[in-house]
Amino acid sequence: MTLSASGSLDASTTHRNCVMSDRIAVVDIGSNSVKLLALDGEDTLHRDSVVTRLGTGVTDTGNLADESVAATLQRLADIKDIVESHGITNLHAVATAAVRSANNAESFIKDASRILGCDVAVIDGVTEGTLAFIGAQRNLEHIIGTSPLTVLDVGGGSTEFSIGLPGATPRVASIPYGARNLTERILEHDPPRPEELTNAIGAVIDEIDDVVREIPELESCDRLVGVAGTVVTIAMVELGLHEFDANVLHGMELSKDAAEDVFRTLATESLADRVFNPGLPADRADIIVGGCCVLVAVLRKLQLPAITVSTTALADGVAVVARRSAPRLNAGARLTDILRDFCVS
Repeated sequence: MTLSASGSLDASTTHRNCVMSDRIAVVDIGSNSVKLLALDGEDTLHRDSVVTRLGTGVTDTGNLADESVAATLQRLADIKDIVESHGITNLHAVATAAVRSANNAESFIKDASRILGCDVAVIDGVTEGTLAFIGAQRNLEHIIGTSPLTVLDVGGGSTEFSIGLPGATPRVASIPYGARNLTERILEHDPPRPEELTNAIGAVIDEIDDVVREIPELESCDRLVGVAGTVVTIAMVELGLHEFDANVLHGMELSKDAAEDVFRTLATESLADRVFNPGLPADRADIIVGGCCVLVAVLRKLQLPAITVSTTALADGVAVVARRSAPRLNAGARLTDILRDFCVS
């Protein structure tokens, strides 16, 4: 577990971030997928997520695999084309668990920065959780109100808990399990054996126990907001939603019982059968059971009846911070330094 009131940020800086404007784009390079958010003011011009599996094998080898790196760099080239088609020069990028833990990350960061034409800030778990906390609240103010909330960000290689008042800097804990690496470490069979599922959930609960010892208020949380692919996918399967629809999903209440039902269904099916579930993207079918284990563990441990789904997340948080820090960016400050300062203030 990584838990800190502050955290170091690392980045390979080869380009200066562009001058701020109303149009902004953010790239989130995750362990399983690469997300793009493009905004014009508060209007969303483009939002998508493409699975590139950058974190595949990092748990076993300690390195980013050549095939995954190639797929991710191609995705970044495609993103650059999309961003330019919208006339956006104000582009920012962050990378999370897979990159921060890989031994060979430096060359990847260099290539990614060259392709995008901007710095790629490699952020730690605390910064990741803080940005997800900020981003998750976008267009949910009418639901979350002013009471304390916890934002759960289930990624591919880690999971972040961010706890605080809306609009304030949260306390953040990061645990080293996400949908992809939990699958690779523990869920060895297809379908997973019952003891593997028990062990996976137990491993996550053990990490949550550590978090609770450091942040006791986590156990008294009344509102849990879930972001990122795992939570959104489970909600889509529950609804049988064939295509992503933010109007349906953003702010949806996913009950614990519904999450448990989806978990039981997906965990007992082979991968070949699992892909036919309405709402489950084929490129997420191999790791969704691992993601379910994380969500189920959280809901069981915290004894919460439901989780609120947010389709806005880390990238939205980066956009907020970048806009608030426009004078520093205009003066040539690096995004990595701005994120560090903002997230520990």
